[in-house]
Amino acid sequence: MMPVDAISLGVFRALFEGTAEEMGVTLQRAAFSPNIRERLDFSCAVFDHQARMIAQAAHIPVHLGSMPASVESAIHASAPFSPGDVIVLNDPYAGGTHLPDITMVSPVFVDGEPRFFAASRAHHADVGGMSPGSLPLSTELYQEGIILPPVRLYRAGELQCDILALITANSRAPQERQGDLEAQLAAQRIGEARLKAIANAHGLERAEAHAAALMAYAQRITEAAIHAVPDGVYSFEDTLEGDGQSEQPIRIHASVSVSGNAMTIDFRQSDAQAAGNLNAVTAIARSAAWYAVRLLIGEDLPVNHGCFAPINVITRPGSILDAHYPAAVAVGNTETSQRIVDVVLGALSLALPDRIPAASQGTMNNITIGGIHNGKQFVYYETIAGGHGASADGSGLSGRHSHMTNTRNTPVEALELALPMRVTRYHLRDDSGGVGQFRGGSGIVREYEFLTNATVTINSERRIRSPYGLNGGGAGICGGNELIRGGEITPLPGKWTGTVTAGDRLRISTPGGGGWGAATSDTPD
Repeated sequence: MMPVDAISLGVFRALFEGTAEEMGVTLQRAAFSPNIRERLDFSCAVFDHQARMIAQAAHIPVHLGSMPASVESAIHASAPFSPGDVIVLNDPYAGGTHLPDITMVSPVFVDGEPRFFAASRAHHADVGGMSPGSLPLSTELYQEGIILPPVRLYRAGELQCDILALITANSRAPQERQGDLEAQLAAQRIGEARLKAIANAHGLERAEAHAAALMAYAQRITEAAIHAVPDGVYSFEDTLEGDGQSEQPIRIHASVSVSGNAMTIDFRQSDAQAAGNLNAVTAIARSAAWYAVRLLIGEDLPVNHGCFAPINVITRPGSILDAHYPAAVAVGNTETSQRIVDVVLGALSLALPDRIPAASQGTMNNITIGGIHNGKQFVYYETIAGGHGASADGSGLSGRHSHMTNTRNTPVEALELALPMRVTRYHLRDDSGGVGQFRGGSGIVREYEFLTNATVTINSERRIRSPYGLNGGGAGICGGNELIRGGEITPLPGKWTGTVTAGDRLRISTPGGGGWGAATSDTPD
């Protein structure tokens, strides 16, 4: 058996993680859209020939936990491979998450066989569908954009021009789509080159042995963290605030069972799939559950296939977390994933009351905007940060993305340069965090003025039900959406689509995080 020691394991960890990080830097620098270039709404990872994740860059949790399903789907649908193949897909029911997330998978050949895979996923600002930005208030998948099962964008190194043309023709911003796809391709080439270099420099057998050892190491650390949780069954539930078709609440329920160094997270008591766009596929449920457990591990854990092995996630087919095709899933990836984290952490707080933070803002505040300006189509997507939940370690952070999103806030200068819009207000929403011994972080107020007519879609949560506090801490303040037209302020629901005209303003106020611990007379305001 190939020898592995602590030093060599550290070296190979750096090599594999460095490959994923370099892929990400390449993708960011080459991207065209502000969503990828400025917000960093993309992820990169490397896999072995069995579709097991070896290493990831520190990108988007909801992407990375679900990406193994994409690689596995690409392998099953497209093998046998040839050197130079690049598979592209976005079908949520074939390994994807939602249609704007386009995943590329490249086989890496060593000694004539595909021994590794490089993968990238980027959120493209528009892939068609019934409203600009491809996150509509939909009732079926077909309304959300072009659906790509695993297909070859490159076949043996040759670009399949018809596939590229098909993708770009279905976008309201075809040149931007082509630019972002080419940026992903550049990242793929970097991943392929670096993985080949690792195998050539150290030998394939040694590289694969260390990849397997890294997975085993991560599994042992995760098992130790689970073992530190008292055995038992811990249940918690929370609700989503309607699916864009009605305001009927949708319940998500988790039962977390801990036995020794194994954990089962059972979502089968969650509500049935919805008519609207909040449905999630199983890859999302697994990704969010895995992420929540990952938070229990304080040390610098290599995130790979081994982290997932001790955690069994169970869903019920036909439920909100395991929807049947062709259910709408546009924001299951963004909003439902956030609520899954809230529910799993809520359950874990019953076992570890001094370690689990209060709820963070619990939404990504999705905004999509599109229209025509000076005879040219434009389209834009962003999410907006909010407050983090407080914990026993202190107050929550303010104005930051949390949990299943790890993106940046779009700089005002970048937004105004690229789009016919002006940001007229952008500041922290003071005192929106829940009170307590430690206060929840504050949300954000972000106000846009439109310089031309446009179509706007909002998909947001925590407008009715507040982010919860823990151990006596107060709930965070709910968010709000408002349209300002001619001096008149009109409140908007959490899910809304409509048209705006030049001079209109849209104000988004994001939720604060929950407080932790009961406030005392010595607690600062």
